[in-house]
Amino acid sequence: MKRLISYKYSIIILLIIFSFSVFLIYNKTAGSNSDNYNTNNDNSNNTNDLKDVVEIIPDRKEKIIIESGSTFGELMTKADINSKLANEIYQTCLEEYDLAKIKAGNEIELIFDKDSDKLKSLLYKIDSEEEIFISKKEIESEKDNIKDISDKNNISTSTDIINTVSAQETENNKVWQVEKRAIPYDVKTVVKEAEVESSVYQAALDNNIDERAIIQLANAFQWSLDFAMDSQKGDTFKFVYEERYLDGEYIMPGQVIAAKYVNSGNEIALYYFEENEENKGFFDEDGNSVQKMFLKAPVAFKYISSGFTTGLRYVEAFNVSTGHRAIDYAATTGTPIRAVGDGTVVLSRYNGGYGNMISIRHNGTYTTNYAHLSKYAVSYGNRVKQGQVIGYVGSTGFSTGPHLHYEMVKNGVKINPLREVLPPGEPIKEENRDRFYSEISKWQEMLK
Repeated sequence: MKRLISYKYSIIILLIIFSFSVFLIYNKTAGSNSDNYNTNNDNSNNTNDLKDVVEIIPDRKEKIIIESGSTFGELMTKADINSKLANEIYQTCLEEYDLAKIKAGNEIELIFDKDSDKLKSLLYKIDSEEEIFISKKEIESEKDNIKDISDKNNISTSTDIINTVSAQETENNKVWQVEKRAIPYDVKTVVKEAEVESSVYQAALDNNIDERAIIQLANAFQWSLDFAMDSQKGDTFKFVYEERYLDGEYIMPGQVIAAKYVNSGNEIALYYFEENEENKGFFDEDGNSVQKMFLKAPVAFKYISSGFTTGLRYVEAFNVSTGHRAIDYAATTGTPIRAVGDGTVVLSRYNGGYGNMISIRHNGTYTTNYAHLSKYAVSYGNRVKQGQVIGYVGSTGFSTGPHLHYEMVKNGVKINPLREVLPPGEPIKEENRDRFYSEISKWQEMLK
């Protein structure tokens, strides 16, 4: 009997031990699975975090300032781009632009892949309006497309086929592609105004107007006003123009859209309008082109504005009583002189007290003379266009300092060019007048 009881206790003890062992094993397994689950979650989260970090790493950008005398090949060598690749890019770009014409002071922007650090694209701004963008084609995607098509149609593909496609791409110069495009500015329309105290240029500076914008304003009025000679204290001006931005940064002024200038109580207004490709520019409120036969001044405003804002902007004005039948513009030696109108050069030589002199015959009525030049840019018999540079300011002949002596001759008599009334340019066609009036109405409101 005692043995039987002892035997039962032994079995019970064994069952207890077995149950406890199972319990421990179960907990360990569950804990391990839980740890694996958490570890997997952590790894997953870490992978996602890592993925997020990788995604925000940008491609490497390098900007090269073009120095005077530099060539495209030399600049690429300095950027560690081998000559073969540089030549591939150059040849590809020839379709749209010759990179041998890059200008000193401009920038070339290179983008390198963030993973391979291989050249991915090149950007060069040709001027203020256009840029050249050269980028590498995604040839790998072409390989993937071939493989996908083959898989779907159970066609066996080999590395040779894919490599053949790549070779053909390279052979046909299709590894790189070029695009000439408009620079993608963000454009804002602004209105500025000022009153003249000493000069138009100084009035602009005093009112925080970009000097490049005021030079464009002067160019818009160049057939109607000579800002160096005509502007008076108390004159006012107001104009609407574009401001251009890239990546939120102000870059430069854009097109002057509308403007008015009140000169000694006389208001002159003009509006930019594109009737068609052949007739676009500035027009008065009646639809007449403001572009006339002659420019008001033979020296562009930008050359006689800054530096002469507090002193004389000319040496001597036209004055019949003193016998000075010309306008003498003060300007530094070497300042470009432009033809005020189309014509033929009938004199280009030294001419006594006039020094180096150029005469342009515009038609049977008008001739203009430009004297005291330092050097010539045209020769006898040359045809010239309005605004073309014909020579440079100097102090040759009877001259006490560098300036331009400018004369206008009408039917053999010297006249005051600032007072000569000339007919307007080509007007807007009748069928386009309604569009013109509708378009300028909003600008007229802004100029009030």
